[in-house]
Order: sequence, then structure tokens, then C-alpha cells
Amino acid sequence: MRIRRVVTTRAGGASRPPYDSFNLGDHVGDDPAAVTANRARLAAELGLPERRIAWMEQVHGRTATIVGPVGPDPARPAEATDALVSATPGLAVAVLVADCVPVLLGDPEAGVVAAVHAGRVGARVGVVPAALAAMRSVGADVSRLEALLGPAICGDCYEVPAAMADDVEAHLPGAACRSRAGTPGLDLRAGLWRQLADAGVARIGVDPRCTAEDETLFSYRRDGTTGRLAAVTWVEA
Repeated sequence: MRIRRVVTTRAGGASRPPYDSFNLGDHVGDDPAAVTANRARLAAELGLPERRIAWMEQVHGRTATIVGPVGPDPARPAEATDALVSATPGLAVAVLVADCVPVLLGDPEAGVVAAVHAGRVGARVGVVPAALAAMRSVGADVSRLEALLGPAICGDCYEVPAAMADDVEAHLPGAACRSRAGTPGLDLRAGLWRQLADAGVARIGVDPRCTAEDETLFSYRRDGTTGRLAAVTWVEA
């Protein structure tokens, strides 16, 4: 089976500043009509019906929800969850970010995919292991998984208090780092890469773009009020 993965940028949408312009987040204060238009364009560009993209109400937790025939209606956002799993060909799962790490996972043999919202809190409490467990429950094998860690704020830019860096490192080894300024920082992608590798995932790709540095991407830390980009994955029907 062929797994598809797409990460959007902020260009080419209907939203006005400060959400300009391809904002896909419906929870950030943008005009709902603009978000609807942007989501419709996303579906059209992906060649999918709008009802075949599943979204979630992200809460910085570790809940993983299975969508499709064995889960909630994909036409409605899954409530209070930070990982979506689909074992249904042609049913895409999406994660919204503006500095957090979007993690896309897929087992091409089993036809199981997942989209994970891994911010500092979610990564710390184990949202990725929860997603792996949910994928296994519908037939995925961790040894066959392919992973993509998408655009996120980098360790050079993500300054945090020393106690916070130490706390995250204790739960997500490999995440603590020094920022460009020499202060305590977090590189969540580094910690997640190590966590996935330790879990048995052998094929891990990293999109190196930093959301805070790359102005073609949305960044909450850089801009405050802003939009959200999407990372989407699905198995072709």
C-alpha cells in the first residue's frame, strides 16, 4: 500500500493577517469562512473529499483516537485527543501545529497511519507511545513503521527555564539542549527521534525546518496570534 504525507505552509489561502493566509486551525480566532475555504482547498489539492480528512481537538495530552470504521465519525473533530489513527484507505488524519512537532507514522503493509501532536507537554507525557499502541491495536507492526518528524521550533530557538528542560529530559531523554544564546533549551524532535528508535522504529525522517526561523511557516512563539499549518497522512485507496 502507498502511504501519502503532506505538510502545508502558510501560503495560498484565504485568511487575512495575522493568519495569512493558509491557516487551517479553527480555534485561533480566524474568520471561520476563511478556515472553511482553506480546508476545502486542502482537500481538493490532496484529491480527497473534505469528509475524508479527520481533524482533532488538540489538548496537549496523550490520548490516541482511532477513526474510521472502528472509531468516531471522521467528519467531526475527535474530542480531546492528540493522536489520530486510521486503518481505512482513503481516510486521512491531520495534525495542526505552529511550533509543536507534527509526527506522521505509517505501516505500509498493514495500511495503518497516524498523525500525532507532540508539543512539549504531550511529548513529555508520552503521546507518541500512546499512538504506537493504538496503531498496534489495529494491526500495525512497529518494526515496519515509517516516521516523519515535521517542521517545529528547533533547539537553537526554543529557550526554556532550566528546571523545565531538566523535567522534560527526565521523561523524554535526548530532548534537552543549549539554545543559540547558550541558555537551556529543548529540541523535541531529537528526543522524539530517540524515543521512536528505542521503540523499534527503524525508518525515521526529519524535516529540518524551524517554524520560528522560517517565515513561510506559522510560529506561535515568533508571532503570538497566528495560524496553524497541517501535517496530513493517509493510505491511498
